Amino acid sequence: MLKLIALVLAIGLVPVVALAAPPTNPMTAPPPAGYYVFQKVVYQNDGGGPDDHAYFQRFLRNITAHIEATDGKVEIRVVSFAAGVKLFQMAKTDPALAADLDRLRAKGVRFMVCRNTLKGMGLMPADLYGVQDADIVPSGVAELARLQGQGYVYIHP
Repeated sequence: MLKLIALVLAIGLVPVVALAAPPTNPMTAPPPAGYYVFQKVVYQNDGGGPDDHAYFQRFLRNITAHIEATDGKVEIRVVSFAAGVKLFQMAKTDPALAADLDRLRAKGVRFMVCRNTLKGMGLMPADLYGVQDADIVPSGVAELARLQGQGYVYIHP
């Protein structure tokens, strides 16, 4: 009898079921260990009219999600120019936007603002929420290129 069972198994007449791990749900499963390596990223913020407020909320949520997805293994720079500077103007009177900016800054996100845009709009850093002199760059678009040259990956949501 044992010889018959061995023969049946040997020629594959009875499938052998391997014990496998239960399938994971791709919607809830965390990424495999080591999936995300350290990243250097520069986000372009040039506004999102006609509803800049909704755009800025989504924009800041995207950055938050990026930090969470990588478990903080990311260095993020945000370069704001043109209508993107409105984010900091709005945050002066919108506590929710201000809190989002503060939370991201506390996680190491650095926000940079184009000097050319400020000159064109007749603004000073003091007119913008949380913007210091050190946050001003000579040119927003040139800063994007400079950071890409330093290995930052460019993202424009």
